[in-house]
Amino acid sequence: MARRGPALPSAAFLLHRYDWSETSLILDLFTRDQGRVVVAAKGAKRPYSQLRPVLLPFQKLHTAFSRPKADPHAEVLTLRSAEWAGGTALLPARALFAGFYLNELLMRLLARNDPHAALFDTYAATLPALAQGDDTLTQAALRAFELVLLREMGLLPRLDMETTTASPVQPDAPYTLRPAVGLVAPPGLAEVPVMAGQRWQRVQTALDDGHLADVQRACADDLPVLKAVLRTLLHDHLGHARLRTREVMLDAQQWMEQRP
Repeated sequence: MARRGPALPSAAFLLHRYDWSETSLILDLFTRDQGRVVVAAKGAKRPYSQLRPVLLPFQKLHTAFSRPKADPHAEVLTLRSAEWAGGTALLPARALFAGFYLNELLMRLLARNDPHAALFDTYAATLPALAQGDDTLTQAALRAFELVLLREMGLLPRLDMETTTASPVQPDAPYTLRPAVGLVAPPGLAEVPVMAGQRWQRVQTALDDGHLADVQRACADDLPVLKAVLRTLLHDHLGHARLRTREVMLDAQQWMEQRP
């Protein structure tokens, strides 16, 4: 039997789970100290496994996992323990799409074993906002999370200055956020989503202060514009493949509209 390496404790959220065998699972975890890690949860599907009732999405966990000493570079680690950390409300059914959207963004954009403690804390603080079931708050929470995610990955330019000139934005002038270009004045008479410079400044100030609730409030005033520009920016980094959660949500909306 391969010898185990030292256990690595970390707070974690379950992003996704895959069947590995009749009794075991492969888990994609987002941890505060190790970043995204993939672990094998052996025996987790057994009826009396202590892991079975704990491994739920959107619930903060205390976990410990390790890799074999014989293979210190193993990509799939072994889950040693997982306990519910408490304090996280269950997401209502109407908020599940939003929650899984966050999970898919993390899985698609974050490399494995790349810690982002601030992003982990933002994710943990976003879930209670989704759980409240208020549509405006949900949309503001999603936009705030997208901004923090892009910033943590180094993909978000400063929002209080024009990217191409590095000059401060004018408070009343319109600006838009474009992939590979940054924050710029809208070109010519093109119909693009824009926000006044002072609005962009407010979002940047909230990001710099590090208070998620302030970022959410700054986003709430311009949700349609931020949704459009951030979706374009995210798609540019995600590639051509569409997010599965968005496709499922659109299919569900179409089905509801077609119901008699």
